[in-house]
Amino acid sequence: MTALRPERETDTSYGDQSYGGPSALGDTAYLPPMDDETVALRIPDPPPIPASAGTAASPASGVPEGGRAARRKAARRRGGRHGGAAESAPPEDGPSGRPLSRVEARRQAKLRKPSPAVMASRAIGEVFITTGVLMLLFVTYQLWWTNVRAHAQAGSEASSLQQDWASGKRAPGVFAPGQGFAILHIPKLDVVAPIAEGVSNKRVLDKGMVGHYGEGALKTAMPQDKVGNFGLAAHRNTHGEPFRYINRLTAGDAVVVETQDEYFVYKVTSMLPVTSPSNVSVLDPVPKGSGFTTPGRYITLTTCTPEFTSKYRLIVWGKMVEERPRSKGKPDALVE
Repeated sequence: MTALRPERETDTSYGDQSYGGPSALGDTAYLPPMDDETVALRIPDPPPIPASAGTAASPASGVPEGGRAARRKAARRRGGRHGGAAESAPPEDGPSGRPLSRVEARRQAKLRKPSPAVMASRAIGEVFITTGVLMLLFVTYQLWWTNVRAHAQAGSEASSLQQDWASGKRAPGVFAPGQGFAILHIPKLDVVAPIAEGVSNKRVLDKGMVGHYGEGALKTAMPQDKVGNFGLAAHRNTHGEPFRYINRLTAGDAVVVETQDEYFVYKVTSMLPVTSPSNVSVLDPVPKGSGFTTPGRYITLTTCTPEFTSKYRLIVWGKMVEERPRSKGKPDALVE
């Protein structure tokens, strides 16, 4: 005969857990609440801890031991009361978590300090960078600013000469070093530059002007002289560079010298591409290497070569073909 069970002791087994009868935590049995939206299987929530069980909990349960203050402190360590992310603890000073001793601190500071080789390489790198910047500034000054300044100075000198000529102001027969007295025209190269006495860099050439060999042992004739060689020099690069492209001149190209009273027209006859800077015979009254054999009225243009160096000299020679008073107007070479 099967024994009867009381109605209160209904078996409520669920998986491995049994709910029914007196609970280990109290007299009332725990039943999981019914989900209003679904009746699918689910793991029931853990039973609440009754007040009679106290605040202590085993370390395995994960609940902090102690009272309310201990629980708050543990909650702050886990991320605060509101579930924020836990703050990371500051790194320990030493491998074992203890503060470093003075000897250990000095040793680590010495290890962090750059070695002499690293410091030397940094210093050398800074020197190279500074040197590169200075060289770039110097090149910019030489190739750009000197031209800007020289063009302004040469243009001012040419305008001053033309104003003096227009006003009837007479120029002296002998010119002081650095004094302008004529204007050079090279139509093929679109060159218009004042001619000043002397070939000094500071007084003449660096100002963008063309210099006349008119002093000392290198003194040459003037355009109005009935015989002789009118010698001129100018920069090929930087400082206005009036003679930069005279290597492009060919036989028959015109070179005109404008003075207060006359225009002197020369025609290019020959060129010496390379010669020594000490070859002053190119300025002789009958210049050597020019092809001229008898005295005449010649012009010699001299400049440096190759470009951006002063190792050699480039020479261009011409012969006067026309002397035209200003009262008759400009020569054909300047009108075309």
